[in-house]
Amino acid sequence: MPNSNAKFHCNHRGGQEAGRRELVSRSLQSAQHCLEDQDFGTAYAHYLLVLNLAPELKASVKETFQFTLFKWAEELDSLARIQDLFNCYEQALELYPNDEVICNSMGEHLFRMGFRDEAAGYFHKAVKLNPDFADAKENFYRVANWLVERWHFIMLNDTKRNLTYLNAIENAVRSGCKSVLDIGTGTGILSMFAKKAGASSVYACELSKTMYELARDVVAANNMEREIKLLHLKSLDIEIPKHIPERVSLVVTETVDAGLFGEGIVESLIHAWEHLLLQPMPKNQDVSTGDYGRVIPASATIFGMAVECKEIRRHHRVGMQEVAGVRLSNSVQFFSPTYASAGSEETVEPYTTEKLSRIPGGYVPLTEPCQVMTVDFNNLQELKSLAARKPWKLSLPVTEGGILDAIVVWFVLHLDDENALSTSPSEETCWEQAVYPVQGLLDYSVKTGDTVMMEVCCQDCYLKIQKISTLASECGMDFSDRDDTLSLGNEAELCNALAGLQTTSEKDGSGQVCVLESTEIALLNNVPYHECFKAAMGKVLLSLNPSKDLQSMEVDGHGSGMNLQESQNKSSLDVAPDPFYILDVSEGFSILPIIAGKLGPVRAYSSIEKEQHQAALNVISEANHLPKETLEFWLSHLEDESVVLQRPKSDKLWSFIILDVIETSGLIQQEVMEKAAISRCLLHSGGKIFPQYVLVYGMLVESESLLLESAVQGTEPTLGFNIAPFINQFKVPVRVCLDLSTLPCLPLSKPAELLRLDLMNPLLNSSSREVKVQICKSGQVTAIPFWYHIHLDEDHSLNTSDESSHWKQAAVVLDEPIQVQVGNELVLDVQHHKSNISITVKR
Repeated sequence: MPNSNAKFHCNHRGGQEAGRRELVSRSLQSAQHCLEDQDFGTAYAHYLLVLNLAPELKASVKETFQFTLFKWAEELDSLARIQDLFNCYEQALELYPNDEVICNSMGEHLFRMGFRDEAAGYFHKAVKLNPDFADAKENFYRVANWLVERWHFIMLNDTKRNLTYLNAIENAVRSGCKSVLDIGTGTGILSMFAKKAGASSVYACELSKTMYELARDVVAANNMEREIKLLHLKSLDIEIPKHIPERVSLVVTETVDAGLFGEGIVESLIHAWEHLLLQPMPKNQDVSTGDYGRVIPASATIFGMAVECKEIRRHHRVGMQEVAGVRLSNSVQFFSPTYASAGSEETVEPYTTEKLSRIPGGYVPLTEPCQVMTVDFNNLQELKSLAARKPWKLSLPVTEGGILDAIVVWFVLHLDDENALSTSPSEETCWEQAVYPVQGLLDYSVKTGDTVMMEVCCQDCYLKIQKISTLASECGMDFSDRDDTLSLGNEAELCNALAGLQTTSEKDGSGQVCVLESTEIALLNNVPYHECFKAAMGKVLLSLNPSKDLQSMEVDGHGSGMNLQESQNKSSLDVAPDPFYILDVSEGFSILPIIAGKLGPVRAYSSIEKEQHQAALNVISEANHLPKETLEFWLSHLEDESVVLQRPKSDKLWSFIILDVIETSGLIQQEVMEKAAISRCLLHSGGKIFPQYVLVYGMLVESESLLLESAVQGTEPTLGFNIAPFINQFKVPVRVCLDLSTLPCLPLSKPAELLRLDLMNPLLNSSSREVKVQICKSGQVTAIPFWYHIHLDEDHSLNTSDESSHWKQAAVVLDEPIQVQVGNELVLDVQHHKSNISITVKR
């Protein structure tokens, strides 16, 4: 009997195994048929069944499974079935938990949907699984800049700032403040200062998931995880006793930006005084500090001055009426977002930021620094009254004649009576200054004795400086600071004053308003860029239609001045010429289609998306008397806007296509070579891609600034606390948005050509190259700044490091400095993958 049972069970198991193998085989066949039919959803379901029934096949079907997953995910994404998409990835990661390709793809979907924290986790995991996986590295570097902003490194390397905060916190704890709340803890350094100073209870809150997790690791590494309670919360959501047991005696925070209030310090401190802090100490009473609440910083004083600065001007005001033969209509008024914020219902940051000590071309103070306002962070009523306070007037006497370009603002942060930090442009500080560009005046010139006037208010958590105007000295009016009334002797004096007053309202009366990003305004002001394109486009059009009459067209400023359009009208009144089709897919606001339209009978297609920008481009086109059919907006012709590169018509091809190759940040645009490959198939004979090729140049430099801005340099700047290994996980090898002309650095070599990217002839491209660089000065190589020569053709090129360039530069920062001597030779390994340039030194 036992033998018979064993035989039965054996046969049963054998039958099950045969059935499993049969089911696996059929499912594999079905999956293959589904793939051939592009039924990716059903194919994916079959593969899930196969891998669950036969885990031993994981390795053999891995690549096909990945392909099926990614195709099915694309379909789900297009159908907005987001939850199904994520379910598929979770199932895939259960089967392949250590697959870097799946992790990276999951991160890409998350990032596109705005889940940056979660995306960073998957990119980081993919890089850890395979440090050589280029796609994941590039993705992680891009998202790292969002998650851990670069100022964290600069501030943590600022020993003076750290020591000043430590001294103030030690003073407070010594005076009796034993319970501390750190609002916006970041890496946790201020909390650790409080614990080191002897505080008995320390709490810290951080809203960013990435920074919260980083702070948790930092606190643990410094053996304080049991002594500092970290909360993944906004301070406004902290409740007693749910999150902390009782009110604290000290709040420490550095939730301030270049304009002081932009990170919400006023709102968070009002909430803290009302719900989290002990009552403030009565003034002029000798009582124990520990029984009362206080804030570090205790107060702040804000200063401002008017400046002339060409670099600020070219990013916020269009400085000409004509660009490369195109008249910019008076009916269009261009403004940057800082100006538009004044009348916007949306909360828009009313200033930009600059490190004035490093701004290209420098700046000239037109007035003496003036105190704008003070704020006491230990006075709840004063904090509450800030938002409700009416705008007040401020006047600055002009001490140096020039062009009024901006009001620059900085502050002194008084941590306590003994310790203060200044963000002044004249100080060695990690801080930038807040810049309020002046826009909308009829005349920006001022002379000694004139007055610059403005209104100041605190609104939407921002310090706003608006209604900036100038008053000529001959008007003889006296404007008192913060006085809403004007003392005038008589009616004649009032008339004279009003005549000399230049206000923003004088230019606001009529016309099409067009708000451009500051980089778009800088592009519009880039004369060599537009002249170069005009010449290169004209050259292509001449080559495509080399009839005798066309030789009179104006290219490079030569010829009779008659453009191609006029020439065609004269040469053939009865036969309409077949137009040339031109596509501009460069990003942002571009007038290149209009420049092309003035060169001949073209159909110029712009990829501009914003309705306001389209309206402005139409007005400019009309002002230049272009036929209405010359300018069209390409996206309105597309059924699928994700497929921008396609034929203009089923039976037509493009004469030339303008691609955006370089980001204004200094990096190569993503997927530019893939776009070039598609574009080449869409050109008719003799057609061109602009640019035709790009040369990457670089040089070796020694720059302590780049080191400090890229990674925390050990424990010395953080006063012995172990922070560097944790935040440096988020360092990126490439620093972007640099101004090479003002970068504090010592060049150790001459510029060298590093790489060629050819968009018209891919056979000339190489994804990697070794470059020998001769050392011309002894020192330590810490970085390799790089920039581009953009060749529209063999005769016309643009240098992205030129003074007029709207592009910034970038630099690869080395992990370890390399000591070199004059005459040495370094070999660089240069690689290009998608938009990422990797430059390493071969030892």
